[in-house]
Amino acid sequence: MFLKNALHSSCTFAILVATASAALANDIVIMNGRVIDPETGLDAIRNVAIQDGRISAISEFPLEGNIVVDATGHVVSPGFIDLHAHGQSIGDYRMQAMQGVTTALELESGVLPIGDWYDGQASKKLPINYGAAAGWTYGRIATFDNTDPLATVEFFQQAQAENNWKMDVADPAQSQRILSLVEQGLKEGGLGIGVNAGYAPGYGQKEYFALAELANEYGVATYTHVRYASVIEPQSSFEALKELISNAAITGAHMHICHINSTSMADIEATLALVEEAMARGINITVEAYPYGAASTVVGAAMFTGPDWRDRMQSTSENFQLGQDRMTEDQLADYQKNKPGTFITWHFLDEEKSEDLAMLDRSVTHPATLIASDATFWSYFDDSGNIQTYTGDEWPLPDNVFAHPRSAGSYAKILRSYVRERGVLSMSEAIRKMSLMPAQTLEDFVPQMKKKGRIQVGMDADIVVFDPQTVSDKATYDNANQPAVGVQTVLVNGGFVVRDGALVLDAPHGQPIRREQMQ
Repeated sequence: MFLKNALHSSCTFAILVATASAALANDIVIMNGRVIDPETGLDAIRNVAIQDGRISAISEFPLEGNIVVDATGHVVSPGFIDLHAHGQSIGDYRMQAMQGVTTALELESGVLPIGDWYDGQASKKLPINYGAAAGWTYGRIATFDNTDPLATVEFFQQAQAENNWKMDVADPAQSQRILSLVEQGLKEGGLGIGVNAGYAPGYGQKEYFALAELANEYGVATYTHVRYASVIEPQSSFEALKELISNAAITGAHMHICHINSTSMADIEATLALVEEAMARGINITVEAYPYGAASTVVGAAMFTGPDWRDRMQSTSENFQLGQDRMTEDQLADYQKNKPGTFITWHFLDEEKSEDLAMLDRSVTHPATLIASDATFWSYFDDSGNIQTYTGDEWPLPDNVFAHPRSAGSYAKILRSYVRERGVLSMSEAIRKMSLMPAQTLEDFVPQMKKKGRIQVGMDADIVVFDPQTVSDKATYDNANQPAVGVQTVLVNGGFVVRDGALVLDAPHGQPIRREQMQ
């Protein structure tokens, strides 16, 4: 009888232990990784638990999980946040996820109408978080064409054949409509105002000032591709940056400077000195850069026009790359005349030259500079030789698509080149630039971002696990269609997007990043 009761008690105890263990088990536990949190300074071997899309525990001791990820020898980091990503289709997001990006936002160019864009994205079951700013150029194009904006890249591309919206100062009625369209985008939850000024440099000073005032009124940021890109005065990069800083100083608006590397070119020391002086005086500006000496833009962009553009941009046709080939002068003239909306790669610095690489490094490693990719669309030539944007869901991406390598490699290149190979950034500083700094840039007016960019209990489980010895970009200018390697795991809102180094194809874990909508 005693033995029977003892066995019964033993079985009951085992059941209770198992039940308790099951109750305490988390959805996912990441074990034995080097956990780096850029806000608290944590950099140690820890175990991280995820429950219901949030980080539920961080511990030196073992944690129970239904799924266990062995991160031995790997870094566990907040997911990278890209504030400047033009590619917003599923293929673009997948390439981003393969290098650890968990949030990709279209802020520089933005779109309009904002509501239409968010509705369209929500129907796609996207793998990473997404969002957009209200696009000033979209409002300008619609106003000068006397039409309504469409939230598509084609709307922007097709307008490249026209010059009025690029070069003409708006009259009072036009200015009112442009501002009204942008303000409606803010009311629909846009993440600020995208000011792609380099594509419409003929706008009036009052128009840009009014945009800054509008941003300050709504408590949001502007994200500006500054008006000029030139080392020659007047209309220099230095002048354009002074315009932005003065608007921020007078209005009090938070104004974000996009890709200071490509708009400054060889004048980066002078423009960064302006940034430092402005920040020292408490002017509310932030700044980004990407780790490449080449940009991607449309061949008919306003900066490539005018009698002296070659001197101002320090360029010939050899600086332009279409697909895998550099352009000839005849090709350049033909595309600028007949296909001005074609996206090309424009080489402004040669990373093989030590003096050019030093200028690029200066922009990337500056303590005030966060990393953003300026990721471009994946494109292909159709049967008629025209370039089309790829929006399909094939994986791997079709062999014939191409883009700038930054669309597949910006964050992995930072970890490979700047951290591992050349040691010009520490691991923790690189992670800060790619996760916490972008989150902090937005969090004052986008509350969701207070839960991102951090490895802390209660934060969103947007997490990347990577091997610091093998993480690498593979994309090149000749063949950008090569995913990054060395990323073991990517979680977005607690769901797997990359698992055991492979993309999870049915991963609908991305959520909209959006401000509260107003009536």
